[in-house]
Amino acid sequence: MSDRWQEMTVFVRVADSGSLSRAGRELNLSQPSVTRIIGTLEARLGTKLLLRTTRSLSLTDAGALYLERARHLLAEIEEAEQATRGLDSLHGVLRLAIPLMYGTRAIIPALTPFLSRHPDLKVELVMTDARQNLITDGVDLAIRINVGQLDDSSFGARKLATVERLVLAAPSYLSARGMPDTPADLAQHDCIVQHGSFGSESWRFRRNKTVTSVEVTARLWINSAAGVLAATVAGQGISLGTRVMAGDELRTGQLTQLLEAYKLDPAEVYAVFPAGPRPSAKVRAIVDHLDVALEDLG
Repeated sequence: MSDRWQEMTVFVRVADSGSLSRAGRELNLSQPSVTRIIGTLEARLGTKLLLRTTRSLSLTDAGALYLERARHLLAEIEEAEQATRGLDSLHGVLRLAIPLMYGTRAIIPALTPFLSRHPDLKVELVMTDARQNLITDGVDLAIRINVGQLDDSSFGARKLATVERLVLAAPSYLSARGMPDTPADLAQHDCIVQHGSFGSESWRFRRNKTVTSVEVTARLWINSAAGVLAATVAGQGISLGTRVMAGDELRTGQLTQLLEAYKLDPAEVYAVFPAGPRPSAKVRAIVDHLDVALEDLG
């Protein structure tokens, strides 16, 4: 790696992560090495790019200008190298953030042919149901599941799939509490929610042209889809899920689908990437692959 390319790469990671030590870990450099490289860059340019205190790091005006240009140049360099090698020889590291449950049951199996096709590409999976900050966390691409359109226009996004949502419960829960016949009956049941807060959450159903919204009691609120599924299988309440995530449990009888005559708003699966320069060749390649691989999962 040339000195100037290394300086730009290190500076961009420091600026994006907001941390010298974190940038060093991501680039396999020690913190003193990162500090030295930034110092050399500032000395060569004759200006301060970063303002550092013991607790924070921020960009100067010159640093903000250099960051914009450096990002563009690094993207152009990667694009030129990839064009020379060809799309069948992707290399480097792709940092991909995926939700735990959908990632385990849909994304990871879909990666097998992609990895086989690109043996020189390394993929780092960040598995979490929390929304990643793509810039500060150094994520190249995130897979997000949303009901309705994404509300953050500061990122690029591409819809990959639409997944049906279901109302689910374990036979043990239904044996103890009975089967709801209509959405209104859910108000009398214990429900498990992933998003929202303790108290109540609104679930919206459609039947023909009639839309019904029901305020359900959140007996359990869990910040993980895997946790919601486990609690539902354990008979702790009624929850919402998708066939992708709960297909095995439905097939084995651990879970039962309820209120099949009523439809919930579907969930949309999006690929989300930092806005700005054209996405890198490796990001475009994995998005194209997942667009096909996830299409028929439902």
